[in-house]
This record gives sequence, C-alpha cells and structure tokens, in this order.
Amino acid sequence: MKQIPQHVAIIMDGNGRWAKKQGFATRVRGHEIGVEALRRAATGAAELGIRYLTVYAFSEENWQRPKAEVDALMNILMTSLSKELPVLQENGIRLHAIGNLDALPSKARRQLDATRKATAGNERMVLTLALSYGSRQEILGAVQQIARQAANGELQPEALTEADIAQALWTHDLPDPELVIRTSGEQRISNFLLWQISYAEFVFLPVLWPDFSKEDLVEALEQYAGRERRLGKTSEQLTA
Repeated sequence: MKQIPQHVAIIMDGNGRWAKKQGFATRVRGHEIGVEALRRAATGAAELGIRYLTVYAFSEENWQRPKAEVDALMNILMTSLSKELPVLQENGIRLHAIGNLDALPSKARRQLDATRKATAGNERMVLTLALSYGSRQEILGAVQQIARQAANGELQPEALTEADIAQALWTHDLPDPELVIRTSGEQRISNFLLWQISYAEFVFLPVLWPDFSKEDLVEALEQYAGRERRLGKTSEQLTA
C-alpha cells in the first residue's frame, strides 16, 4: 500500500440483518459472530501498519433497544474482553475505550478496566471501543466543561481554540481519523465522531459486519489511497 492512514474508524453495521438472513430467531447470533469480524479487522489493521483503530461498538441510542438484546450485548462484551485478551497481547494491541463508560453494567466495566490495564504496555496499535458513545453527548460534555472553566475565570471565551475543544473530548489522546468505513451498505454517520471526522474520507461497503474480512479492509484502504486529500487546498498546491 502506498498510503496507509494512521487512524481508521469503523461503523460496524449489519449484525442484525446478517442474523435474519441466516435464519436465526434473534439478532444476538449476529452480534456474537460480529466479535470474530472485529478480531479479523483488528489483527489485520495491526499487520497492515495502522496505528489506531476505533470501532463503534455500542451507541448511546442503543440503550433503547429491547432489554434482552442489550443484556446479551453486555454479556458478549464481558466474555469477549476476557476471551480476546491473548489475541490482543499476541498482536501488540492496546485496548482503549471512549464513551459514557459509567453507564455500563458494573461487571462489564470491571472487565473492560482489567483488559485495558493488561494491555497498557502494548504499542503496535491502539484499538478503541466506542461504548455507550454518542458524539453529540461527547460535544455537549466538552462544552459544559469549557463553560465551567470560563465561569471560574480559568478561560477567556475569546481565547478559546479548536485545540481547547479537542482536548475536552473523550478522544483527546487520539489523532483524528483519516478514514471512516461503514459496512452493510448504509450511508450515514449515526452520531459517530462528528468533530473528529471533519476531514476524513468515507468508504461505504455493502458487506454485513459479521462477514467483514481483512480483504474488505484492504479494499477500503485501496479506495482511500486513490483519494486526493486536499484539506481545503487545490490539487496544484499539493503538487507544488
């Protein structure tokens, strides 16, 4: 690959449709197989030299789903965090998480914290799970934090910069994604990293998430490599 993005973000979509297509009675089996797809994506990304991979695992809005499905998702999260630890260690992947993590069940939060701690020394790639995440909620929290600083006299509104806002976001220790991939053929952002993806390239793939493979990741990267990232400049300026 001539051009590998430093940070790739993925909206993992299509678990429920995959389960229905396969004839399962509930969507849960799709979420279970989706974990295998995430393993393929994470190890593939690390092998390809991607430094940061952020995946939309559970949105703030997903709490509105039927309780049985939410409970199943939390159980899958706990089981996967423990089961996949050897894979993370073997591939040098450090686990990170963003979102309203306090909303997670206590058992899931403890397992998440334990896995993050166990992989803290890994440096090949950072895998970030967006859990109980909503970008509008993230931005609202940042604005509230900045407003408190201004009210306390710690920050003058006229001196506020983009860097100040970025520092107040959950992703303050991550670079902005250069590439966003969404599976299942849907073409929308779904309240994901609204601030951070201002200049990201988008690739929409028809594959349902449980079927996502390293080859699909390579296809998305090839599309990205064929884009001209002008970032507001002209092609002539880039050439010069």
